[in-house]
Amino acid sequence: MSETPTGSLYAPREPIFPRRVAGKFRTLKWWIMGVTLAIYYVMPWIRWDRGPSLPDQAVLVDLAHRRFYFFWIQIWPHEFYFVAGLLIMAGIGLFIFTSALGRVWCGYTCPQTVWTDLFILVERWIEGDRNARVRLWNAPWSARKLRLRVTKWIIWLLIALATGGAWIFYFADAPTLLRDLVTFQAPLVAWSTVLILTATTFVFGGFMREQVCIYMCPWPRIQAAMMDPDTLTVAYRDWRGEPRGKGMRRRAIAAEVPAAGETTGRRSPVIPMPGKAATATPAPALAKDVPGDCIDCNACVNVCPMGIDIRDGQQMACITCALCIDACDDVMAKIGKPRGLIDYLALSDEPAERAGQPPRPLRQHVFRLRTMIYTALWALIGLGLLWALLVRPAIDVTVSPIRNPQYVTLSDGSIRNAYDIRLLNKQGEQRPFRIAVEGVPGLIASIEGADGDTVSVPADTTGLHRVYVTAPAGSAPANAHTTDILFSIDEMVSGEHADADSVFNGKGTQ
Repeated sequence: MSETPTGSLYAPREPIFPRRVAGKFRTLKWWIMGVTLAIYYVMPWIRWDRGPSLPDQAVLVDLAHRRFYFFWIQIWPHEFYFVAGLLIMAGIGLFIFTSALGRVWCGYTCPQTVWTDLFILVERWIEGDRNARVRLWNAPWSARKLRLRVTKWIIWLLIALATGGAWIFYFADAPTLLRDLVTFQAPLVAWSTVLILTATTFVFGGFMREQVCIYMCPWPRIQAAMMDPDTLTVAYRDWRGEPRGKGMRRRAIAAEVPAAGETTGRRSPVIPMPGKAATATPAPALAKDVPGDCIDCNACVNVCPMGIDIRDGQQMACITCALCIDACDDVMAKIGKPRGLIDYLALSDEPAERAGQPPRPLRQHVFRLRTMIYTALWALIGLGLLWALLVRPAIDVTVSPIRNPQYVTLSDGSIRNAYDIRLLNKQGEQRPFRIAVEGVPGLIASIEGADGDTVSVPADTTGLHRVYVTAPAGSAPANAHTTDILFSIDEMVSGEHADADSVFNGKGTQ
């Protein structure tokens, strides 16, 4: 009888301590982190005047009144197609960027990446850079270690609390809700949401980090379908860097320069960057045991927030943050080698680069049929939403004929129909509406509970009104059971006009 193994099926997580790095991609990530966090935390506090009876919060998801406000735009429940269109555009946008530049969303703007960067910044500020954090991790528990850990966790918790609190401010008036939270008068759902988001932010950004990207997020699996050989992604030029050598000197075994047109199989010392034209010059023939440009310093590994070695090739864990490019370029500059050993590369350029030729210009990788189709589709949806937003009527009218009974014949021979008319007042103040009907000569419209043909609808609400339409005896067609009619609605203050089609039931007499 075989014995059951007692070991775990899962390997424990090994902590990752990314080293500080400086460079153009790290600077870009700092800017993106600052802008996105500022938008997230500040947006609920921006005010926007919409009138005396409407909320003055610029961005608000008003679930109680089923309304979405975004500065001057107001989305009603029946206009949810705007939200659906924006979600479709966001999905297609991911396709565009992934097919052109790989997982740039994951590396620069994903919330998990942004908050993890912020948490690592706090960790580095309190515990020191990579070496200091590694030593602290391996050191036995002491008063100093406990003090540093508790300080770090408290700051993380405050950031997580601000994150969860900022989220609920999008669903209620931010100053009022903040006051209710401070005075412990906020509803239970608000407290529950804050606690859940605080806990997930604290755990995901502080402890799980790369585990969320590798095991919880579906995008690494999906992105493979979005990429092709022309996609630019972070990669290692192994034909230039291998074989790796540390502290070894390069030896030339042939002093003469090869004749024109002759290739040596080695990369020229001038490494052109993607999108930049460069002319390769022949290099002296080198011995096979002469090391490449990679000195095996592991700088690219030490700065990686995912803990991978980009020199091992493309990996699902790589989020294309490009910090390894900054680290490697810094090392190449110090040892007098050309930059670009790790760079944004396309698989389709590999054969040409191995032969010492420059890669194709950047525009040929970005502006190609696939990305242009995605972009055209994205733009068409955006233009369609913009057109629908600009031409949507200021007055929304819905006319519903009363079916039971369809019509009533009065004692004088006239025929009366009843209708329920819903008038949506999108303005921030009460407005009067005049209702008229056309289609049959002599039609008379009367509004239940109102004098004359005018009704008032309160601000930002839908008013339901019962309207009776009467056709005098002999005016209704004698050979038709239904007649098309038109309700004409005029808003008396702004002059906005709207029409609504309906039918008049009942056949007249000869």
